[in-house]
Amino acid sequence: METNKITDDLDALLSVLPPYIGQELHRLNRHCDLIEIVMDLGRKAEARFPDEFVFLGDSAVTPDELGSVISKIGRFGKDNRAGIERTLHRISAIRNRTNDIVGLTCRVGRAVYGTIDIVADLLELDKSILLMGPPGVGKTTMLREMARILSDIHKKRVIIVDTSNEIAGDGDIPHEGIGNARRMQVGEPLFQHAVMIEAVENHMPQVVVVDEIGVLEEAYAARTIAERGVQLIATAHGNTLENLMQNPTLSDLAGGIASVTLSDEEAKRRHTQKTILERKAPSTFDILIEIKDRNRFIIHRDLSRSADAMLKGFEPQTEERLRDETGRVEVKINETSQNVYEPYVIGPAELKKMENVRNWINQQTSTTCNSSMNDVVRTNNKQ
Repeated sequence: METNKITDDLDALLSVLPPYIGQELHRLNRHCDLIEIVMDLGRKAEARFPDEFVFLGDSAVTPDELGSVISKIGRFGKDNRAGIERTLHRISAIRNRTNDIVGLTCRVGRAVYGTIDIVADLLELDKSILLMGPPGVGKTTMLREMARILSDIHKKRVIIVDTSNEIAGDGDIPHEGIGNARRMQVGEPLFQHAVMIEAVENHMPQVVVVDEIGVLEEAYAARTIAERGVQLIATAHGNTLENLMQNPTLSDLAGGIASVTLSDEEAKRRHTQKTILERKAPSTFDILIEIKDRNRFIIHRDLSRSADAMLKGFEPQTEERLRDETGRVEVKINETSQNVYEPYVIGPAELKKMENVRNWINQQTSTTCNSSMNDVVRTNNKQ
């Protein structure tokens, strides 16, 4: 049996919203797949789900209702985000030209224990891992669970650089979803790179966890951390390795791109033009995981080699992992050209290791959507 325990503290979020929103959600009975609640001045409130949105109530949101919500939550930072203490919920503000709040996006934060079973074996390799994928696919949730597994199961010293309190929740006491990992809060998003370096210099972590590397300074800070021998687990903007390579700000995470001019003899030997593109440095991260959806992952086990293959015009070798409805994980190897590098082959021993790690995690968790308001309990029996 494979199990996932889902803790969302939804009652804490509903307690700060107008009462009719909770009543409407109770009527819909879809708490477990609720993504966010949107309140815009002069419009009906919305509940957003993966496949649709639903209007809540018959009347438009009023200034008093917005003001009531704002008074019950934490302070908004310079990133226009606030939270509810000791929960993972994120409340983002939309302001008008005079800086008044005219809209709120209340995103439901969940700690999903066991969600990384499909890639848990990669954490045993002591390598830096970069997660990429579209918004809402669960990157931050996976990041939180990786921090917990590394700190609680692998007994490593883990520091989370938490820019918007999205990984470990609002308030000074972090959410239990990060396990024994420690959390450093970031006062302003502009200073995330500085806190990343401070974490390494002051607190001697074995692992640093960062959400949303998005600017050049953060990419440079990530390289500095990796070159000091610290394992780095992070997410970045983009969906694929190709996106990463084409992003001038973040391409350094994959080693960067340099234009090289070859001699006539070398160009003839390589059967290429005289000016070619090559990777200019080792990749900051060892492994890249492209999250296509919650049950499909594309893995680049050697990011430097994948970047080299792409720059040479070859399809990089990847490992696709698919989780079916029963929880069984299928691994497919996308073979690449032998001219680029010898293909990596995953053998029976590694498949067995994946299964052992997955079972280890599952023994500690149970499947619950923790919403006491409607006592929703989901149990997935899996082989």
